[in-house]
Amino acid sequence: MRKIDANGFELPAIGQGGWTLGDVPMKRREEIYALRYGIELGMNMIDTAEMYGEGASELLIGEAIRGIDRDNIILVSKVFPYNSGSDKIFDSCDGTLRRLGVDYVDLYLLHWREDYVNLEETVECMEELILRGKIRRWGVSNFDESDMAELWKTPGGDRCAVDQVMYNVGSRGIEFDLLPWAKERSVGIMAYEPLLQAGQLKRMHPDVMHDETLESLAEKYGVSTAQIMLAFTIRSGSVSAIPKATSAAHVTENSEAANILLTEDDIGRIDAVFWPPSCKMHLDID
Repeated sequence: MRKIDANGFELPAIGQGGWTLGDVPMKRREEIYALRYGIELGMNMIDTAEMYGEGASELLIGEAIRGIDRDNIILVSKVFPYNSGSDKIFDSCDGTLRRLGVDYVDLYLLHWREDYVNLEETVECMEELILRGKIRRWGVSNFDESDMAELWKTPGGDRCAVDQVMYNVGSRGIEFDLLPWAKERSVGIMAYEPLLQAGQLKRMHPDVMHDETLESLAEKYGVSTAQIMLAFTIRSGSVSAIPKATSAAHVTENSEAANILLTEDDIGRIDAVFWPPSCKMHLDID
């Protein structure tokens, strides 16, 4: 599995998303199997959050990783903004650890920013969690370039490892400013919804998986359209993607996408259909 550098923290180019995992009891067994199989294939980074199913995702992931060498897994979870202050974050992190059944998480992210969030206090708390051995590194999610610039000026803010944002072939706004900013400072970008799932599909034509250009490239490489989309998302070498997969077949597809190296001509063909940004765009958030 290819790797990216996240401010000195090595992450796989493709991991596994935990959104909606554990929401449907009938799918539990299949979801657990998919996660374990993904780890076997090298996608050992699993993303979740206390918000996902109000802890249901963390509980399922905890069950899935039981019995697997903890050193071989990279766990990522996220704290609600209203739990990010010193009065709540430590209990919140303990709740995440309890549901996952582990002593620490590898990456702990501020899920999104609100006006009431005190960045300096949150950074101090994140650093304290590291000292307590509860987390290895910390980061943020849904931070735009201006948010990251402000974070960087905050004492200790330059220790941020990743910014998790929506990024895919149809949502490319971060390429204008956030992605270059992060790459210059070695901050890893973790892309959620790399396959345009959930609400993102509503904002684009529903036949994106049958786009002629993407289908043509899929045929060229003997892969699926989804694999081309994943390969596109991680092409820069500084972006890690966390697609969700609940079947062994999709897990296999996701892992194999890391081996696809698109050419400049391939990228140009995609650019002609899914235009890169030519100006500042609002950060897509789902």
